Amino acid sequence: MRKNYFKILVFSLFVVASCTNDANIEVEKSTINFDKDPLSTKLINESINESVKATGKFYWKNASLQMLWSATQHGNKLVTIGFGTGANDFDKTKSPKSNQIETELLNLIANSEKTEIEKILVYKDEFLNLIDVVINEPETLELLRRNPNTRYIEPADYKYFQFESENNAYRSSSSGGSGCGFDTATLSVADYTTVTPNAKAPWTFYKHNIPSAWSYSSGAGITVGVIDTGISPNQTLMGSSFNNGLSSGRSIQKYGTYVDSIWPWSSSTDGPNDQCGHGTSMASTVAAPRNNTGMPVGVAYNANLITYRAASNVVLDGYHEQKGVQNAFTGLGNNSNVKIISMSMGHIFSVGRIEDGVRYAYARGKLIFCAGGTSTSFTTFVGVIFPAWMSETVAVTGLKDTTNYQKCDVCHSGSEIDFTVVMERSSTGNTSPVLSYYTNQSNYVGGSSVATATTAGIAALVWSKHPTWTRDQVFTKMKQSAAYYPNKNSQFGYGNVNALLAVQ
Repeated sequence: MRKNYFKILVFSLFVVASCTNDANIEVEKSTINFDKDPLSTKLINESINESVKATGKFYWKNASLQMLWSATQHGNKLVTIGFGTGANDFDKTKSPKSNQIETELLNLIANSEKTEIEKILVYKDEFLNLIDVVINEPETLELLRRNPNTRYIEPADYKYFQFESENNAYRSSSSGGSGCGFDTATLSVADYTTVTPNAKAPWTFYKHNIPSAWSYSSGAGITVGVIDTGISPNQTLMGSSFNNGLSSGRSIQKYGTYVDSIWPWSSSTDGPNDQCGHGTSMASTVAAPRNNTGMPVGVAYNANLITYRAASNVVLDGYHEQKGVQNAFTGLGNNSNVKIISMSMGHIFSVGRIEDGVRYAYARGKLIFCAGGTSTSFTTFVGVIFPAWMSETVAVTGLKDTTNYQKCDVCHSGSEIDFTVVMERSSTGNTSPVLSYYTNQSNYVGGSSVATATTAGIAALVWSKHPTWTRDQVFTKMKQSAAYYPNKNSQFGYGNVNALLAVQ
């Protein structure tokens, strides 16, 4: 088949310092042959999958120009540009040249696209050095890639999971796809122990000596942020009855950063309420009250809680979910009361804006726990997922209750894992009891998601016991209490944390 080619003008830019908003540009032209027909989403996804299988990771910076441009065309022509004077110049509040560089890049794009800035600019962030713009021409992408002030350039609305499902006719399920579900379950009596005043302590907690640790700490005075799908408005123990039983004097705050719209320029969120079920389960695991109603208790039952509805489900596919997570990280990063952040969501490849958000929160002293990965129906080849693989995060995965370390049926493992949590019975397959989406009802939840939330709760117990400690001191204490310390297992990190040892 005959290919259609066109010429790309590649510009070498030399920015001259100026007090005006315009940059003086010297232009050098060269010619590159480029296939005008965008690659199919199938070919793009195959290339992503090959990179993940070979290296464990995928970054858009390693994609060809044609692949980058093609993914942009399949994603509303929307592009995210992270800018700055260097790789670590992501924080706008600490970047003296931020406004100058932003203006220069916008002028550059407008000149290349032959349009006005107002017609290409979709979003510029208040805290991070990033902008979202509409780009039609591939030469603009090449121009930006060559600019020394571009930290990264990525398709902002390429929906990998949607395209993977469409191309391979997969079907998502609540357990193997989106992570959503509103099920309830009658808990087996073997899966909990009743503790005062009338709460159910999950069997998984005893595998980590959490109930014994409660004699030393219950998480009081520590605020944990949970980034997920929100909290159910129909679960009063995570609302009006958050202070119930032995849980008292604490607060719960709920925010929403997710915009439920197909249009990138939409900015109205759909609020803090969980419309998936996953977020309610994670928040319950961290800090459900030690109640008197016969429902499951959370690990840090006296901790304060801040929740963000940042996405519609756990796979972070597309612009509004990834932007929602980024904004949740910066929001929690800017909250001086927050010590710990827990996120049981992710992607199989790097997302620059989320990476910036994580680094922003980390730079403000937050201890960040992220899920190592729970397989969807078509990502069983993936190792530890993003952002759990980042050095700024603590990666957690789940195990079965066998005598030797064996990951749960859908859990991921790998060298980036830091801790593990026992959360699946090998005999029955039952996982960890949690509050259901509905008041006075309970459910089971599994995967690396519940393992992550459990570990974040343990961190709250440790920090509450030692309120003057830094993040690094808390992390070190948790490592010292874990099964493999001082060594690190190649697949399971430091292993299971012993909460009792960690708080003593």
